[in-house]
Amino acid sequence: MIKVYHDEDVETGYLQGKTIAVIGYGSQGKAQALCLRDSGLNVVVGLRPGGSSWKAAEADGLEVHPVSEAAAKADIIHMLIPDMVQAEVYRAEVEPNLREGKALCFSHGFNIHYRLIVPPSNVDVIMVAPKAPGPRLREVYLEGFGVPALVAVHQNPSGKARELALEMAKALGCTKAGVLETTFKDETESDLIGEQTVLVGGLMELIKNAFEVLVEEGYPPELAYFEACNEVKLIVDLIYTGGLTYMLSSVSETARYGGLAVGPKVVDSHVKENMRKVAREVKNGSFTKTWLEEYRAGRRNLFRMFDQVKAHQLEQVGRFIRKMSGLER
Repeated sequence: MIKVYHDEDVETGYLQGKTIAVIGYGSQGKAQALCLRDSGLNVVVGLRPGGSSWKAAEADGLEVHPVSEAAAKADIIHMLIPDMVQAEVYRAEVEPNLREGKALCFSHGFNIHYRLIVPPSNVDVIMVAPKAPGPRLREVYLEGFGVPALVAVHQNPSGKARELALEMAKALGCTKAGVLETTFKDETESDLIGEQTVLVGGLMELIKNAFEVLVEEGYPPELAYFEACNEVKLIVDLIYTGGLTYMLSSVSETARYGGLAVGPKVVDSHVKENMRKVAREVKNGSFTKTWLEEYRAGRRNLFRMFDQVKAHQLEQVGRFIRKMSGLER
C-alpha cells in the first residue's frame, strides 16, 4: 500500500535557515515560490536576466538573481524550468555551484530518470510534485488548504532527503490534502503514459474521431461539436467530483446503458493493446529518444502536427461555439 503523509506526519524546522532557489518563474515556479515564501521560508528565484519573468518575480516581492548566482546562494535548488532545457541549464549554471550537503529538487522526474541530468553523489536529489497546475496550487494554498502531491527520493547522502521533501510539500500546503510517496521512475513513466494514452493524446483523438463520424453521418458540425467535445467537460467534472459511479448515477439511464453497453466496443482490446505498446515505449526509453531527436532537430514534426490540429474543422467550429458561450471574444 502506498504511503500517504499528512501535516501531523511531517517534522518541522528542517528548512529553517536554509535558502531555496526556485529556478524558473512559469506556472509552477511562480506558484511554488510564493507558497514557500508565504510559509516563512527563505526563497530566491533564479532567472535569465532581462526577461519578463524577472520583472514579474520582483513585482511579487521576491529576490531575483541570475540562475548561477541563485544556485550558489541556495541550499536547495528547485528546478522548475521546462524539461527540455533543464539539462542544458543544469550543466552550465547549476552543476558548477553544487557542493556536498546541498539538495537538488524537481517537480517531474524526467531528466533524472532518463539520466539527462546525473547529479554528483554527495547531494540529495528529491522530487516534490504537486498534482495540479500552478495557479490551482496557489489558489488552494491561499484558501488555507492544499492540493495532493507526490514526493520521491533519488539520492540521500544526508540521510534527511525524505524529511526535506516532506517539509517542502508541507510548505506548499500539500500535506493538508495528502502526499504520496513514490519513485522518480514511477512518477515519470506513469505521467508520460497517462498523457499519451488519455489526458492529451487519447482524449483528443477520441473527440476528433467522434466529431468526424458525426459530420460524415450528416449531422451539422455545430451539433457534432456539442456532442463530441463541449459536453466532455460536464462528464469529466462529474468523474472528478465523485468517480465513475457518481458520473453514471448522474446521467440519464439511456446514457448510462449506452455508455456501459457500447463504450467497450469502441475502446476495446485493440485500444488497450495500443496503450500497452505506448507503455512499453515509455518504459524502455524509445519515446524519450525519439522526442529528444525531434527537439534537437528543431521540432518540425511537433509544429506540423500542432498546425494540423489548429486547422481541423473541430477547432473552427469550436471557436464559433465558444464565442457564442461567452468563453472567447
